[in-house]
Amino acid sequence: MKITIIGTGYVGLVTGSCLAHMGNQVICVDNNKNKIAKLKKGRLPIYEPGLKEIIDSNIKDARLSFTTDLSSAVQASEFVFIAVGTPMDEDGSADLQHVLAVAEEIGDTIDDYKIIITKSTVPVGTAEQVRKTIKKKIETRGLAINFDMVSNPEFLKEGRAVSDFLSPDRIIIGTDSERARDRLEALYNPFCRTDGSRILFMDIASSELTKYAANAMLATRISFINEIAAVCETTGADVDQVRIGIGADNRIGRRFLFPGIGYGGSCFPKDVQSLIRSAAKMDIDLQILKAVENVNRDQKNLMVRKIKDYYQRDDLKGLTFAFWGLAFKPETDDVRESPSAVIIKGLLSAGAAIQAYDPAAIETFKQMYELPIKYNADMYACLEGADALVLATEWHHFRRPDFARIQNELRSPVIFDGRNQYDPDYVAGRGFNYISIGRRSVREANETAAR
Repeated sequence: MKITIIGTGYVGLVTGSCLAHMGNQVICVDNNKNKIAKLKKGRLPIYEPGLKEIIDSNIKDARLSFTTDLSSAVQASEFVFIAVGTPMDEDGSADLQHVLAVAEEIGDTIDDYKIIITKSTVPVGTAEQVRKTIKKKIETRGLAINFDMVSNPEFLKEGRAVSDFLSPDRIIIGTDSERARDRLEALYNPFCRTDGSRILFMDIASSELTKYAANAMLATRISFINEIAAVCETTGADVDQVRIGIGADNRIGRRFLFPGIGYGGSCFPKDVQSLIRSAAKMDIDLQILKAVENVNRDQKNLMVRKIKDYYQRDDLKGLTFAFWGLAFKPETDDVRESPSAVIIKGLLSAGAAIQAYDPAAIETFKQMYELPIKYNADMYACLEGADALVLATEWHHFRRPDFARIQNELRSPVIFDGRNQYDPDYVAGRGFNYISIGRRSVREANETAAR
């Protein structure tokens, strides 16, 4: 099948490369000439495990190509995916200017029947706006060209996007056309050979809302367990035991019940706010999601408060903190809405110095946040001369570190764990003062020296 993907960001690259991987002819389009030139050479703008290998393989086998020529790409394809960004507008709603600009270009160039697919995360009603925009452009050209509109939201987890696309738990397709339904089913069947029921067809509005509702539900679970963690700290309960207990109920389940320093990235913060703003325009007050957003905003500042409480002062001048992790989650270089950025800014404003390490996100963090940080290329070198370690991203190789080496490199044996990676008793047994989320703090060995 012949496919065009418009937008070579996170969603567009994963979608295009994985569709090519199944034998389709895929053209990826972007208006950034420099970006396209790099992609042609196999240089990716994002870090995602397994993605480069798939792109390199499919470029080599001539199934995947990159261009800035949208017109030729659209005319050469049956399926046209719109996968451009929908950033937050000033009021928190989704900014659709890029989606609608692409729709105008498609309307200017479409020459025969196409299936137009919105892959970007967009509010309910966007597909209809795209349809009207394309139709108006076609009519302006004095033509009568049929096309079908489809909503096909992505459900890709950063760090696992390739495996999510190749082995999806569900594929949501919203359409009012039997012809488009049949063609999309044929396109996606190779990804669901063992269980075709994973392809779920519905109306377009329901498809658009499903994406927002899914992310809002997951964000709600995270904020909920973070509030329970606060109760645990006050009462002496252990949030890990509580989450295991409630997660054993199959009506609740265990996933997305890990306390920490809040959610970040390009999806949850943006999508929760966009759904709140979209509902407000319909005079619907989403009170639960407003609370989810407020809890998460406060949670990102929690570690700064814990650090100040530990040292019993607001002024942190003279103290240096080593940061493990800058990305908002492991296996990605995405630092958008990263909790690390909020914590680092809070510590810097209190007079502290920061030295940081991340296996993938140092360059993206530098570009997005111009902060006076000493960056390190080695996780242990990052600790040298620091007064404490702050673990902010749960990269796998942080899970079983050399604690003796950590103690030797730090000025004081203090760990602030924003992801509950370590067992408090185990760490205490190695002489550390250990502060985590929703569990008892260990403030025994060397606490006086640490101050």
